[in-house]
Amino acid sequence: MADPVTVVIDSLEAHLLPADTLRVALVVPVSGVLGLLGPGAINCAVLAAREVNAAGGVLGRPVELVLVDGGRGPAAVAGEVRGLVRSGAVQAVVGTHASDVRVAVEQALGGAVPFVYTPPYEGGARRPGVYYLGEPASLQVGPGIDWLVERRRARRWFLLGNDYVWPRLVHASARGHLRARSATVVGERLVPPGTTAMDRLLEQLATVRPDAVLLTLIGSDLIAFNRAFAASGLGCARLCGALEEHGLLAAGGDTTGGLYAAMGYFGGIATDANLGLAERYTAMFGPEAPLLNGHGHGCYEGVLMLAALARRAGTLAVPAVEAVADGTTVVSGRGPLTLTAGRVRQRVYLARADGLDFEVVAPLMYPM
Repeated sequence: MADPVTVVIDSLEAHLLPADTLRVALVVPVSGVLGLLGPGAINCAVLAAREVNAAGGVLGRPVELVLVDGGRGPAAVAGEVRGLVRSGAVQAVVGTHASDVRVAVEQALGGAVPFVYTPPYEGGARRPGVYYLGEPASLQVGPGIDWLVERRRARRWFLLGNDYVWPRLVHASARGHLRARSATVVGERLVPPGTTAMDRLLEQLATVRPDAVLLTLIGSDLIAFNRAFAASGLGCARLCGALEEHGLLAAGGDTTGGLYAAMGYFGGIATDANLGLAERYTAMFGPEAPLLNGHGHGCYEGVLMLAALARRAGTLAVPAVEAVADGTTVVSGRGPLTLTAGRVRQRVYLARADGLDFEVVAPLMYPM
């Protein structure tokens, strides 16, 4: 069995350690509205690093992880990552966190080291050295919108999210998508992270009576809304772009039959690769560990992809990595994942909440 993976909790310590390992800044939220995602994401990154190290490490060195709390404000996170990179304390970055943090980290890095960003994101231009493993906005929620328009005749939509870059651009994409299907947007709200005004939001929904709500709330805000919605008696469908297994559990589950999530990964997808991953995860962390979920699994993929890029390039220098990135492939719980132009394209799953679990109701392939 491979040696345990070192996780450096205090980034100041990373500046003092000898340079005999390959250290990766692991940027995940352990505080704030997304703090619930942290433990599972860390576990998945540790599992991936252990598997990479068991296969010989990266460039002849074992991988270590340096934890950076991605749940803080963008400037604080970006400043810490910049300091780690400039001092040589880390040689690459893997992140699962909100897009406003991602934008700040990209700007702070300026292409100095590879940065693998793993969750769904809003799309747009890509900087050299940045690699996206998540679904862009139009291709994540678009197929789910189509399914609800067709299967539940959802013609009147309300768009509700947090007020930052990802929800704004998801909503812009959704408006165009709905317009092309002769569906209408009957209302939209963007609220600050940490909002507590759920009653007013529910009153607005009761007034406009949509067939469906596109939810781009995140973390604890999404949990609070779904709890309040379940108690409200409203009956419209809800399509979430950031709901995973822990968010469903924290909301107390759902028995309405109308709560849906669109993600590239759910812990229960029935593939041989995912069954094997679940066995290894449970063997390492035990049956009471945080559940496998889309955001945590993304960290597993991110560490594997970083290692594959470095091995293929023979270095972590960004120009060399960029030259060989296309075609770099890893195998994760959702099967083979291949970079093309710094991004991946893969199946998106639509799942419906069934009590405390998700039932995948449709695998949705989006256009290549």
